[in-house]
Amino acid sequence: MDRDGKIELLAPAGDMERLKVAVNFGADAVYLGGTSFGLRAKAKNFDIAQIGEAVEYCHLRGVKVFVTANVFAHNSDFESMSDYFCQLQEIGADALIISDPGVFAVARRSVPNMEIHISTQANNTNYHSALFWAELGASRVVLARELEFSEIREIDQKVGGKILLEAFVHGSMCIAYSGRCLLSAYFTGRDANRGHCAHVCRYQFAMTEERRPNQYFPLAEDAGGGSYILNSKDMCMIEYIPELVGSGLASLKIEGRMKTPYYVAAVTKAYREAIDDFYADPALYEAKKSHYMAEVSKSSHREFTTGFYLGEARRPDGQIYAGEGYVRTHEFLGIVKDYEPETCIATVEQRGKFELGDHLEFLRAKGANFSQKIGHMTDSDGNLLQSAPHAQQILKIKVSEPVSPLDILRGEAKVWK
Repeated sequence: MDRDGKIELLAPAGDMERLKVAVNFGADAVYLGGTSFGLRAKAKNFDIAQIGEAVEYCHLRGVKVFVTANVFAHNSDFESMSDYFCQLQEIGADALIISDPGVFAVARRSVPNMEIHISTQANNTNYHSALFWAELGASRVVLARELEFSEIREIDQKVGGKILLEAFVHGSMCIAYSGRCLLSAYFTGRDANRGHCAHVCRYQFAMTEERRPNQYFPLAEDAGGGSYILNSKDMCMIEYIPELVGSGLASLKIEGRMKTPYYVAAVTKAYREAIDDFYADPALYEAKKSHYMAEVSKSSHREFTTGFYLGEARRPDGQIYAGEGYVRTHEFLGIVKDYEPETCIATVEQRGKFELGDHLEFLRAKGANFSQKIGHMTDSDGNLLQSAPHAQQILKIKVSEPVSPLDILRGEAKVWK
């Protein structure tokens, strides 16, 4: 539970910018990876100094920091592991996320007072395994995605408060069991279980015949001429906050350490609002369900599913996503760096092209979002601009309402000629 007695909202932090966005938009805790031992090696991640900075930033705002160390380790991985854990403890990280029993043993010896959370990679699907980890000293277990509500409730009842339960509620779903994938290593030599996933499950597959090696036969007809037999829909449980709270879960986890700051902001804010509304007034939450869904749908995603919670993913069409692309109704156009209340000028770092006269929306961490027509825009030297075509260009924009650093500028997706 969070500091207010509500269920915890745990958000992803792929780098310092996304960490700050997650915190500002309502996360109770963030999870991040160091440069070693995590399963998202392609994310920017954090070195020790940056983790220290992240911990300080979060703790000043009452937010916890969990560090991933959830690789399935090989012998060579253990050489510097103990020293790394001691450094994390010294700078004040709140917990380690671990899947490998050997890594767990090293952590228990090296940092016996640190919390250890058992990763979803450990495939925890029953109360016996949860109790096993509790007896070894783990404080939390991240349940496998393959569980239904009834199973989660039973696990909660059987563990009797001996260990906290956490589960993913939003974002990408790996087609492998709880993310333990062998395809990446088989196809590319990149071991997903050591942090180097090549996302083979997103590849477009076709069938060949032994004597016709250059002919490709689609497994199922679609617009792209092939089949995405391993491609999963994205999970979204924002319409089931009461059921999640009632299941015994202590923490709701958003997937996405490799997603954009806009994704982190939009999804975190929507779940923060949904959770707070439910605790304040369940009827208010029920009345705003369409609003929450509309908000998470504005960030890039595949078609949504409730995964295994309600048994949907067990149906033939419940998890497989038949298309290659994402649903993109809105685009990440900029992030606020500063605001001058005297002049109503926002300094914005551009992240996507837009033009004078476009109707854009500011996604605010505090307060309601607002839309406006861009009527005045200059570069950092004060030169008037008609468009913002250059990535990460610093812009000065006159805004109709106050904004704050790390607020997000977004607009409807459009095709540029």
